[in-house]
Amino acid sequence: MTHEKHLCTLCRTLLPQTRFHKHKENQLSRIFWGRQKIETGTALYFFHKKGKVQRVIHQFKYKGNIDLGHYLGTILGNNMAQSDLYNSINCVIPVPLHPDKERKRGFNQSAVIAKGIAKSMKIKFRTDLLIRSKHTETQTRKDRLQRWQNVSSVFETPNTALLEQKSILLVDDVITTGATLEACVEKLLQTKGVRVWIATLAITD
Repeated sequence: MTHEKHLCTLCRTLLPQTRFHKHKENQLSRIFWGRQKIETGTALYFFHKKGKVQRVIHQFKYKGNIDLGHYLGTILGNNMAQSDLYNSINCVIPVPLHPDKERKRGFNQSAVIAKGIAKSMKIKFRTDLLIRSKHTETQTRKDRLQRWQNVSSVFETPNTALLEQKSILLVDDVITTGATLEACVEKLLQTKGVRVWIATLAITD
């Protein structure tokens, strides 16, 4: 299976890359200033409404092109593997979906991306250290406060003994206000010695 089957070379060159992985203080990491302590964060692309990146992510997330999502994750992981900012990470965790929603969609898009990242960076992928215990409404069309209220108490860490002292890369598909990721980070940091980095396929510009 060639890369061209996932995304043609021309398309890859036209997608707007952020290159955040080269800079600790970037547009994504600044979202969390004064909110939650993260080491740094990165996104692969800038997301513009009705733009190329939106169409690519739609193919993956809503059309079930899982191979495309995994491939994009490997690109993101390769970028981070080339940066000293991410060399102490030892575990990759996706933002979890509620089991009912994952069954309905057939997969967790964040987990697909995270598997690609973990493969590229040669680090462990885990889904048992952070779970979603409550089903919530979609975050679409909510403002930052509404998004935070929607997800502020839905995540749990069922295996804190295994989570202790971990350097976690937390993975999502697209970051907008950061409310969902913020809620995840807040829960993870309640466990002793945990440090958190963030990676997403795209950031809304």
